[in-house]
Amino acid sequence: MIEELSIRNLGVIGEANLPFGPGFTVLTGETGAGKTMIVTALGLLLGERADSGSLRKGGDAAVVEGHWIIDSEGPVAERVADAGGDLDAAGNGRAALVLSRSVSAEGRSRATVGGRSTPVGVLSELGAELVVVHGQSDQVRLRSATAQREALDRFAGAELASVLDEYQQTYRRWQAGQNELDLLVTESDRRTREAGELRLAIDELEQVAPQRGEDVELAERATRIGNLESLRLAAAGALELVSAQSTDDGYNVLGLLENARRQLERVASHDSALPPIVDAIANVLYNASDVSSQLSSYLGSLDADGANELEAIEERRAVLGALIRKHGPTLDETIDFLDVGSARLLELDNDTTRVEELRAQAAVDRERVIALGETLSSIRSSAAETLSTLVTSELSDLAMPDATIVVRVESDGDHGLFGKDQVSFLLRPHPGSEPRPLSRGASGGELSRVMLAIEVVVAANDPVPSFIFDEVDAGVGGASAIEIGKRLARLAISAQVIVVTHLPQVAAFASNHLRVKKSSDGEFTASSVNRLEGEERAEELARMLSGLADSESGLAHARELLTTAQDFADSLVE
Repeated sequence: MIEELSIRNLGVIGEANLPFGPGFTVLTGETGAGKTMIVTALGLLLGERADSGSLRKGGDAAVVEGHWIIDSEGPVAERVADAGGDLDAAGNGRAALVLSRSVSAEGRSRATVGGRSTPVGVLSELGAELVVVHGQSDQVRLRSATAQREALDRFAGAELASVLDEYQQTYRRWQAGQNELDLLVTESDRRTREAGELRLAIDELEQVAPQRGEDVELAERATRIGNLESLRLAAAGALELVSAQSTDDGYNVLGLLENARRQLERVASHDSALPPIVDAIANVLYNASDVSSQLSSYLGSLDADGANELEAIEERRAVLGALIRKHGPTLDETIDFLDVGSARLLELDNDTTRVEELRAQAAVDRERVIALGETLSSIRSSAAETLSTLVTSELSDLAMPDATIVVRVESDGDHGLFGKDQVSFLLRPHPGSEPRPLSRGASGGELSRVMLAIEVVVAANDPVPSFIFDEVDAGVGGASAIEIGKRLARLAISAQVIVVTHLPQVAAFASNHLRVKKSSDGEFTASSVNRLEGEERAEELARMLSGLADSESGLAHARELLTTAQDFADSLVE
């Protein structure tokens, strides 16, 4: 139940607090006073798209806050907990929930649930559980086959919902499997060619057996062998300078270092500064000796006959290069292709097995879809008869005593996501006439009453805490309007009902009357909301009846309406 709604800077409303509470609340006011903004505010709290153009001129942001009373346990409380929001205990197994939404002048929107910022989508999810909103656009929607099927399914309740859930899971699996099967069969020739090409490529790769980094290693070896003589001459010259064995004068690095060490050793005992220098020369001598050994080893590793090896290396590089051009652009990616291609080949080779598996599963799923579809049709047909009877009875109470609603369930033979049924609501306006589709056989006023009758009946099987009706009584007047007011009052016994209306006959039956009033100072137009009681209600109804709040005849008629409504309310209590 919506306990209170606060609005700031939305359209013509600068700031307003709307106390709703239980029962039947009606919102009235002159055209353009801002009643639509109140419905817009509720829409924002229910996750509808935000429009910065609806901000009040000069305001920095529009803010809407709603206070709800909900069950402390149930789907709404669970979703609030999932979103990280908090609930306040309200006693008797109830809890208080605060939802808010703000829209900045730049169009940025922010939503909070139970004091925690959340995506706007969470508001939509909660709104589906908290409120059913009906506007004049819903009259148009009621003409569509989809809306009519949805209404029947809601009335059919949990039994149909359970079967429909299993049906849809099976249907989706059947369609996915059938699509894959069709693709495999359609592309059979292409996939066979792909498998043959992959098999040849994999055989070629396995014969060559490339190794990661092999191309880099071969390039380095080729460079080395191609410059073998230059390498040999340079290494030999360096070795000659470091440790030449052909001279006796010690004119090489090792000889020179050895002579220097000996000369300093002879006098090192005479000066304490010399022994560290002698040790340093000894270390350099050791390192130079090690360099000499490395050069000797390197010269020994240079193969004099590198021509044959270079030819073999270039042949191997040519083979690897051809593979890289086919499957590269690098050797690592070529080797990766071997792994990926092998997995893909295994998948293609298993096509025959997969096709048989898919055919078998598709056959099983198809039979199950057909069986579940029959069950759906049976449940819908049974529910359609009951819904027809109950809605027809409701229409009798809504000043359409001769009208009959026929809910027809027909099969078109093709199974879809919601079964094979085509659901249509037909209206027989009086006995002896042929029932006609709502899209062609009902006026706006009749559609208003049919929609209300359907909602009242469906609510018995699919209860919703709050109903909001935005001028759904358009096109209705006189005795029909009084009957609509009575039916809304009766609906308010089991659910909260909020109605925006221009009809005094409907407003008279409300237990809570809020008036939206517009005022202007010449520059700004503002609207305020006030709760009306006693004579104020009579004056508002008189204004709605005659356009004059102080008209004696209007006031008399208004008081008569209020008396009639009070008598009806008393009869409901009894």
